[in-house]
Amino acid sequence: MAVLSIITGGGKWVELTIHADPLYQHLLLTAEKKFWHCVQNGETPRLFGIEPPRPRLEAVRIVDMSASNSWAEFAVTFRRTRSAFQEHEGVKAELKKLVPEDAKEALGHGLRAKRSKSGAISFDVMEVEATDAPVQ
Repeated sequence: MAVLSIITGGGKWVELTIHADPLYQHLLLTAEKKFWHCVQNGETPRLFGIEPPRPRLEAVRIVDMSASNSWAEFAVTFRRTRSAFQEHEGVKAELKKLVPEDAKEALGHGLRAKRSKSGAISFDVMEVEATDAPVQ
């Protein structure tokens, strides 16, 4: 077995115990033996007959995308929505700070925050009830 100890972004400590998988251990040991054989004999490793991934080309050129209609369309949308996205991410971080550490869920004003078993908080938009609307 193995134990994985994690400190999440929120500072919560999580410990996961993973039990041994005999099949996975066997496959891992077989792969290690094949790899070591390649090292000793100078062969290129080819695990289970799978083609290795192609190396990434080094990015070396600048490309003008002005002639692309798709690029133009997406660029306009990206520029138009960028500030809203940044505001959204900032507000999401502030909302997460407001959720009490011992809360599994927090809800109100048409928004539900759910805490996962690992401690991560996600949000869902809910139907807003007339009594739940903010006072103006």
